[in-house]
Amino acid sequence: MTNNQSKIRRPCPKLRKIIPTQGTMGPGLDLSQGSSRALTPAIVSTSPGSDDIRKRIIARLKNLLPNRSSRSIASSSIGPHDLQQSSTPAAPAYEIDAVQEELDSARLVLPVAQHAVELVGGVNTVVSQIETISSTYLQPLKTFSTVVSTITNVHPYAHMALGTLTSAAQLIIMQANLDQSISDLLLKVQNVYEFLLEEDTLSNLDVMKDTLARIAQVISNCARFIKNYPETKSFWKRVGKNIRSETQTAVDDYNKALDALMQQHHNHAVCDMHINIYRDLEDLNLDGMAYASGAGLNTTKKCLDGTRGEILQEIVDWIHDPDVNAPRIFWLHGQAGRGKSAIAHTIALWLRNVGGLGSCFCFARDRQAEYREEKMFTTISRDLADRDPAFRRALASIFTNNRSLMATPDIIQQWEKLVLGPLSQVSTGETGSVVVVIDALDESGPEPSRSHILSVLGSPRAAKLPSNFRLLMTSRSLPDIQAVLSISPHVKALSLDDVPVTFTERDIRLFVSVQLKDLKGIGEREVSQIAQKADGLFEWARLACEYIKQDTTGKCVKERFSSVTEHVSREGKSLLDAMYHTILESAVSKRPTALARFCSVMRQVLYTLEPLPVDGLGTMRRHFAHKHSNFNVVIVLCFLGPLLSGVTDYTMPVRPLHASFSDFLTDQSRSGDYFVGEADIQMDIAVASLGVLRT
Repeated sequence: MTNNQSKIRRPCPKLRKIIPTQGTMGPGLDLSQGSSRALTPAIVSTSPGSDDIRKRIIARLKNLLPNRSSRSIASSSIGPHDLQQSSTPAAPAYEIDAVQEELDSARLVLPVAQHAVELVGGVNTVVSQIETISSTYLQPLKTFSTVVSTITNVHPYAHMALGTLTSAAQLIIMQANLDQSISDLLLKVQNVYEFLLEEDTLSNLDVMKDTLARIAQVISNCARFIKNYPETKSFWKRVGKNIRSETQTAVDDYNKALDALMQQHHNHAVCDMHINIYRDLEDLNLDGMAYASGAGLNTTKKCLDGTRGEILQEIVDWIHDPDVNAPRIFWLHGQAGRGKSAIAHTIALWLRNVGGLGSCFCFARDRQAEYREEKMFTTISRDLADRDPAFRRALASIFTNNRSLMATPDIIQQWEKLVLGPLSQVSTGETGSVVVVIDALDESGPEPSRSHILSVLGSPRAAKLPSNFRLLMTSRSLPDIQAVLSISPHVKALSLDDVPVTFTERDIRLFVSVQLKDLKGIGEREVSQIAQKADGLFEWARLACEYIKQDTTGKCVKERFSSVTEHVSREGKSLLDAMYHTILESAVSKRPTALARFCSVMRQVLYTLEPLPVDGLGTMRRHFAHKHSNFNVVIVLCFLGPLLSGVTDYTMPVRPLHASFSDFLTDQSRSGDYFVGEADIQMDIAVASLGVLRT
């Protein structure tokens, strides 16, 4: 920060509420009423163009009144009444008619001219008011944009919030006509930006990053409301709403949200709060659109704060890159366990908090039966419509002509009609960048399941997405994905396999230290040892921590620590595979009965089309055809907490925590005794389903 910037200090403003001024167009003038008001008598000498009319009338009168000198006429003040009372000799009828026409013309034109003068004066007043608004409310926004451009070395999350606030400020500044009716809101926005420019605020951006993000979200919505206010008023008028009342309600909602956030900051408290944001939602029903439930953001997958800083910063920089030729797609890839999904969900969470998330769509190995790939772009389009009323209107217009598009499985049509079409109509009015996150594309299913997705993402049309639109995508580097995305000029690719070891080891060390901080016998040396053994695999580190913390294997903490650090280098096995073997050897006995039960339960977990909670698995199992399969699944699952979700929380579906565990179990060359083949599980599930239906 420069010396000048460090001196910026303003008293923390009280976010006061001003009383709206009466009228919006200056005294004596209401442009909203058009020219319907009565025209008042005009003073000829003050109206533009009135001199020409007067001179023509006087010239005609000179010819009709030869007995009067030109000097006396020129110096007299003659009005219509004076002319009608004149005692001059009679003139020919056609001359009198001609003069009468001149007088009639004067009676009509001169008041109009005078009214035009009043209008010009009123417009000058309005222009003056707009200039006053600009100088009063907008200067802090302009200053903020300048100051933020010099700020460096802040947390990526704070950087993202600052970028959103800058975009919102620029959008408000660009508005040619700021309506006086929303002056309360403009004042509040001004006060917020003044607060953001205070030295204490600028020096504590990292500390207040969560509140800063929420402020950015509300300010971003304010900017869109201000920009769209003329269209919003037209909509209110069309549907018969009270414009003043609706405006005040919207402004109050925004002001209350900003007041609450400022109070939260002054109380040094960060807590979840409902932000009541006004939205102009017309009656446009999109319920018929195909939508993939459960495919959205998962906040439990976010990165530990303080980790993956360099990668997150690179993605944030890409999101806010002002270059119109910046790549529209960012492809984050790498081998299983590198932490791709954690990064994707962290970015999605930050974007949601600052108001820049268009959609988050996640594939999952255990949800392939839902054919999520056929609903991907309809889901993304619906999310964009819920976010932006203008996008929603554009989408509804498309469905008016072709309702079959609402549920089409045609990926190409979804992309062309439901994403590109509406985006091309509304993107210019958007505040900042809009980001769509697609996680784990490699888990969509076999290659054919994503061939059409890759074809549209790699096409030249994807390069022509709006300049404020970004698409972040993660996957493993599978051949079909690599073949398309690695050669596309509009795709920015980053491999987590290429991240310097020092960065990943540092981040894993921090993660492990947090996970094992309360365990006796685990100090800095043990933490560093685990971080080194992880070799850049966050999933391995997570599994190691879960195994060491789990007090169900009959071993003490130090013994479990030794198990994961001394036996990870098994010949012919990858690091993750070795960890899976270590955990399973402790959780599952090698006795034939124990192994058979493990394989039976895991077969049910992996091959059931819809993941079920523990109770659901138990209900199904009671109807299996073979009696030896009728046992309580808990006796197997209770030891698999590091590997499966839903083991401790029986309301959650039981599923692998990481896709690599499914790959391990279904590949006999890797899993050996723990191999889980499909065998006759489909027959068991079919029989059990019928049995459940009969009960």
